[in-house]
Amino acid sequence: MRIRLQITKDGAPLYSGDYEIKDAESFGKACSDAWQQLQQAQLNRETSIGALMEHINESVLNQLNGASISVTYA
Repeated sequence: MRIRLQITKDGAPLYSGDYEIKDAESFGKACSDAWQQLQQAQLNRETSIGALMEHINESVLNQLNGASISVTYA
């Protein structure tokens, strides 16, 4: 089935992506892709390698803390 995975926080969209889900493995890959996309967005926002190394692991967790994740048919 085709699904849309959306992540929002305080009403603001953090991520949205459409995926073909067949089983637990493909759902796990969709979640992994969302994590990687959020991490890539953080990479693009950092102004220096030092800032990146300081924030890389905690920034995605901070973004997701209090976020809402929804799965709907796409």
